[in-house]
Amino acid sequence: MNHHAIRAIYLFEMARTWRTLLQSIVSPVVSTSLYFVVFGAAIGSRITEVEGVSYGTFIVPGLIMLSVLTQSIANASFGIYFPKFSGTIYEILSAPISYFEIVLGYVGAAATKSIILGLIILATAGLFVPLHIQHPIWMLTFLVLTAVTFSLFGFIIGIWADGFEKLQMIPMLVVTPLTFLGGSFYSIDMLPPTWRTVALLNPVVYLISGFRWSFYEIADVNVSVSICMTLAFLAICMVTIWWIFRTGYRLRN
Repeated sequence: MNHHAIRAIYLFEMARTWRTLLQSIVSPVVSTSLYFVVFGAAIGSRITEVEGVSYGTFIVPGLIMLSVLTQSIANASFGIYFPKFSGTIYEILSAPISYFEIVLGYVGAAATKSIILGLIILATAGLFVPLHIQHPIWMLTFLVLTAVTFSLFGFIIGIWADGFEKLQMIPMLVVTPLTFLGGSFYSIDMLPPTWRTVALLNPVVYLISGFRWSFYEIADVNVSVSICMTLAFLAICMVTIWWIFRTGYRLRN
């Protein structure tokens, strides 16, 4: 394995984060803090508890997942799209580095940035509400697994997109609505039976449910189902990326 090439791609992508610290880290943290203020004060005064947990505390895992999902996709998609846009992707493809190493460098950097952001938001949440993580190992497992999975998904979007409009289309029109409708700010048990069945078709529900379980041992769906759904989506993304490099889809032309 060409560790030097992986390290070069990884450090280049991480360096871009530090150059755009305001946009990459500060802005998502401020936005999440506003969610705590607005939802915690406005809605929290009307909904005091959800399944025995105060509302302000209950929404913490959902807010973290909301940021991790969106930032993983944004970081990975822009990371691979910009070399395509500038034409430097051909230098990478012709370099003595395998496709696996290319993906490892870009996706590893995107996932790392998202995990750091998630931990910062977790620490910020502790300033607003009391937190107690029942299963810290499982919390980190869900966090890392989600960041890696959606970084792979963002990598696919970055290769698929042939313009900045398409680069933003899937995250804005698909991922963000699914996240808001995936139980970030409520339990799907609060929904009528028909809508609860519809909500179970949303894959983000399983991510947020499993992540919330690691905090409070409460979940909308079984934890093993959450893990299986996440691993299934991870496998689909990996197979799709393998096919992209195997066929040269939107890379060789």
